Amino acid sequence: MNQPDFHTMLQQLIATPSVSCITPEFDQPNLPVIHLLAGWLRDSGFAVEIMPVNERKANLIARLGSATDDGGLVLAGHTDTVPFDADRWHFDPFRLSEHNNRFYGLGTSDMKSFFAFAIAAAMSFSKNEYKKPLTILATADEETSMDGAKALLAAGKPRAAHAIIGEPTGLKPIRGHKGVLMEAVRITGLAGHSSNPALGHNALEAMHIAIGEILRWRDELQQRYRNAAFDVPVPTLNLGHIHGGDNPNRICGACELHIDIRPLPGMSLDELRHEMNQRLQRVMPASGFTLQTFPLFCGIPATETPAQSAIVQAAEKLTGATAANVAFGTEAPFLNQLGMNTIILGPGDIAQAHQPDEYIDMARIQPTLDLLRKFIYEFCIK
Repeated sequence: MNQPDFHTMLQQLIATPSVSCITPEFDQPNLPVIHLLAGWLRDSGFAVEIMPVNERKANLIARLGSATDDGGLVLAGHTDTVPFDADRWHFDPFRLSEHNNRFYGLGTSDMKSFFAFAIAAAMSFSKNEYKKPLTILATADEETSMDGAKALLAAGKPRAAHAIIGEPTGLKPIRGHKGVLMEAVRITGLAGHSSNPALGHNALEAMHIAIGEILRWRDELQQRYRNAAFDVPVPTLNLGHIHGGDNPNRICGACELHIDIRPLPGMSLDELRHEMNQRLQRVMPASGFTLQTFPLFCGIPATETPAQSAIVQAAEKLTGATAANVAFGTEAPFLNQLGMNTIILGPGDIAQAHQPDEYIDMARIQPTLDLLRKFIYEFCIK
């Protein structure tokens, strides 16, 4: 067996670029990370499957234990990082740097480091101690399209009873999160000379009507839905970006608005899209304008794992913290749809995610390893 130690694994993971980005020139394959993990896990006795997502991206499913047992535990994470602003970093993003009791590098907090924790914790037990299977799951493109998670759902695997996603939570358990919708509203009118409004149809003026309706709809959603388990207990809707027209002396011929909606568990993404489109079509003038709504990405459903589930109960007992809910999205709803009870728990901090000089506090390393060993013992060994 050629099993590197935790520090070596962490170094090599950070040194292997795997940026995912909707802009093609910045997007990178994740296959080098997948093959790195596959080698370590095969050497550790795992049965490894590499699941192609496209020609440049893949998921990895590595299983230790029975291939037919649907119990056990999944330790899951995404292999991709976001792009970075090199001029704002004081450390090399692709070199693990130690400074002030912190490890710096792209992916230390969000969240490539979790794979080193998961493998090291798994190897604390001998292969013949496992009574239930342990699966280490690595996915592609969580930061952009969720294509890796969608490929898992389409394939119907992996199968397990419980899952932990190692996203940055400061080692506090999270059992649910809001969904994420990013939608565009595009209104097309007719350009013309600004000296005579009758020469065109001003798309900016029509967008003013649309924004009024969107804000009325937001108020209604917040009256209709409420969940006190969230710090912000209502669904939110943010007007994030708008662009229209090309010159002050031209009637605006087209205008586009981008919005962000964070629905609560129980709110359907498709129903929200349909309701928004229907309401906006209804308030548009009868002639002169065309309104289209379309998603900017597929969206992430809201999710909530029952407080009474075994994984939530174990997490609260082992951490001493009550499982909470957050507003950022993860792959948890996809794993829950595969039949698992899923929590989010990892050593990083969300404040470090997507930031220059991303780091993980070295004081978190031993507690994380100890905690993961206890989860593995609870759900796979005893």
